[in-house]
Amino acid sequence: MKDIRRDKLIMHRRTLTKTAAALAVGLCVLSQSVMAQSAAWPQRPIKFVVSFAPGGPADIVGRLLGQALQDKLGQSVVVENRAGAGGNIAARYVAKEAADGYTFLVTTSSMAVNQTLYKEPGYDALRDFVAVGLVASSPNILVAQPNEPANDLKEYLRLNKGKSISYGSAGIGSTPHLTGDHILRVLAGNDAVHIPFQGASPALAATMANQVPLASVALPPAVPLVKTGKVKALAVTSSKRIDALPNVPTVAESGFADFEDYTWVGVFAPQKLPAEITQKLNAAINEVVRTPSFKEKLDAAGFEAQPGTPQHFADYLKREVAKWGRIVKETGVTAQ
Repeated sequence: MKDIRRDKLIMHRRTLTKTAAALAVGLCVLSQSVMAQSAAWPQRPIKFVVSFAPGGPADIVGRLLGQALQDKLGQSVVVENRAGAGGNIAARYVAKEAADGYTFLVTTSSMAVNQTLYKEPGYDALRDFVAVGLVASSPNILVAQPNEPANDLKEYLRLNKGKSISYGSAGIGSTPHLTGDHILRVLAGNDAVHIPFQGASPALAATMANQVPLASVALPPAVPLVKTGKVKALAVTSSKRIDALPNVPTVAESGFADFEDYTWVGVFAPQKLPAEITQKLNAAINEVVRTPSFKEKLDAAGFEAQPGTPQHFADYLKREVAKWGRIVKETGVTAQ
């Protein structure tokens, strides 16, 4: 009887050993397959999902970057706009996509804002994504209708002291939204009424058409409109005046010392993207961003290049989530 039990135990152990060996071989083969695919990436077109409408900062940077990356990666980069919910619609979509290196999210600092602004944004910016690379940043700008009598923010606030002021932005939760509310309501003491659009371009179009008196947007899409007189620039949120619009004063110059605020644009991937692909795309992005011709295009649009490592971007995102969380609480702005 003991011999039978012993034989069964030996057979059981042999079976477990064979199973473990087969599993190890299978995992090794799978690992080698993943590594081989990562090394050969990309083998087909890549998709950049932009979180806002065409013409806004995310769209401008996404298209410039996508076009430049095609030469570096040897594959076409398709840009797809999925605007709505302050960037959340695109983020939710990409978060659920396969982490195979063929779908990426191009979004703005709204990614950090929305973690606090929305009770349930539908994703966790720090857990559900890989921060591939920070690309560029830009100050925000307050612009008015072309027939606005005031020539700068200081004069505008003096003429409208105590009045209710409506302003448009790229959407609920965008940094220009919070910038506008902070300046007009918290600092200036006016009743500020926010009118959200699905991107900076629609907000600017409404301002040009005299549908809203003001727009608070990221600088790049506004620069050509200011230069052609289609909107009137009141103030920029950078710490000093910018070269693209040297005659436009800063918010700090308008009576609010030390005020500065920026919108950034970065590239994200679904969580569990292989490290090899993350590093390869980050290196390609940095190479593009550092080229003089690309920097000139960014400068002309009011952007500043922001090359760096994935870890640098991930650390920066954590600080941004905490920073904008404090600002959302201070302003009392909600997504409702």
